Amino acid sequence: MLEIGTPAPDFTLPDQNGTPHTLSDYRGKRVILYFYPKDNTSGCTKQACGFAGLYPQFQEKGAVVLGVSKDSVASHKRFEQNHGLPFTLLSDEDKTVIQAYDVWKEKKNYGKVTMGVVRTTYLIDENGVIVRALGNVKAADNPAQMLKELG
Repeated sequence: MLEIGTPAPDFTLPDQNGTPHTLSDYRGKRVILYFYPKDNTSGCTKQACGFAGLYPQFQEKGAVVLGVSKDSVASHKRFEQNHGLPFTLLSDEDKTVIQAYDVWKEKKNYGKVTMGVVRTTYLIDENGVIVRALGNVKAADNPAQMLKELG
């Protein structure tokens, strides 16, 4: 996980519509950058729907929500449509950003060791600096937790 107080690594990734988004374009706004393992799985759906349900409150606080996984643009589009997600999902199929943010880790599931995305959420301030870094977050609790972090 990246350290609090360090500049958030800049990147450009396509969203669920194929439109590129660059992190530095969001300067002047607080950004909730959350990394999740896989579209349309139960935990990831709970987390995304939680962010969707609180989305008007995030907007009121001037925050942008960006979800990142290694799923394709087409997969993100289906995820967005299946659940009516109002925020941006970014596709990082080659894991460049996932690795830059240090969330590609060894995971154990039922005794089997695999590599995968550890559910992690960063809060980035208006100047592009990481002000909160939460690893191994609980999918269902993360959206409300991040709303509270915004103050």
